[in-house]
Amino acid sequence: MKPDMGLFIIKAKDSGRYHLEGTQNLKGKMNSLLFQLKMGSSYYKELQKDWKEKGEDNFIVEIVEKLEYDKDDEAKTDYTDELELLKMIWQD
Repeated sequence: MKPDMGLFIIKAKDSGRYHLEGTQNLKGKMNSLLFQLKMGSSYYKELQKDWKEKGEDNFIVEIVEKLEYDKDDEAKTDYTDELELLKMIWQD
């Protein structure tokens, strides 16, 4: 089985500041980033600062869109371009 891929967002409830990320492994990347934030070791400095100041309860974490695998091309393994395009669409 292939992992779900797509976009997820971590958004501050009070300020609306957010981090939007595209990944080929939604569950794995979300769990990794949340773990980093909880441990105070995220390389997203502004997000880490807000997390530390306001606490975990001030944030919403959700999947905004899943990207389906190409059914016609079973050998395709790199969806980086598709994820970047999807991210640009959501940012607009």
